[in-house]
Amino acid sequence: MRQPDEVTTFPHWSPAFLAGARLEEVRTEYEVLQLLRRCASHFGFGHFLVARLPVGDRRQFSERLVISSWPTELVRGYDDLDIYHESRLATEVAQTKRPFLGDGSLLAPKDPGPAADAAAALAERHELAVSLAFLLHTTAGEPFAMVFSGSEPPRAGDELAQLYFAAVQLFACLEQTFVRNPVVKDKLSGREIECLRWAAAGKSSDEIAIILGISAYTVSSYFKSAAKKLGAVNRMQAIASAMRMKLI
Repeated sequence: MRQPDEVTTFPHWSPAFLAGARLEEVRTEYEVLQLLRRCASHFGFGHFLVARLPVGDRRQFSERLVISSWPTELVRGYDDLDIYHESRLATEVAQTKRPFLGDGSLLAPKDPGPAADAAAALAERHELAVSLAFLLHTTAGEPFAMVFSGSEPPRAGDELAQLYFAAVQLFACLEQTFVRNPVVKDKLSGREIECLRWAAAGKSSDEIAIILGISAYTVSSYFKSAAKKLGAVNRMQAIASAMRMKLI
């Protein structure tokens, strides 16, 4: 009989479509983003996201968003509705370990009303007709949702199991970046932090340039350098990373 301390793991195994990805060598959110793009494309989804589930707070969606392929317009539009904390994604997904299949109403509150209608319209406008969500936890127990969305129903059977295992693998890669990224704090300049802080407050590059007394071109340069240091691919993800590190 096997001894209790003899545990078998598969640290380097991954689904076939991720073959050659070297998941154990992933170091940045950008690398995870590219792997998630590959995963979403393989299963026919157009969008994906990973977000912290709200726990007794009403913080904006963008503050909870970790990584996604959502366009900036969609993130801002959803933020403006201020309903993430009461959405089906934040409430119902958190109650099950099983894959959660939803339509455009996944982003909306369960109860009908103007907010639910607005969320459904936003989802339809950005082709989020069908969403498949997984509840995932860090090793410390913090809950996250990983969501794949598109216009076609998700596949079932073995492929659904493969997608779930891929999600677990990629989330493990993402969690490793949480440990590594804090060293970036000391590398961001004061100007980079100021630009991120004003952008998080809803200011445009032109407005930030006026506030800081610099050119809009210089503001854009600060955003690019900050995003690179934070392992982000755009301004919105850089802001989200800076918020998680409590820099802004």
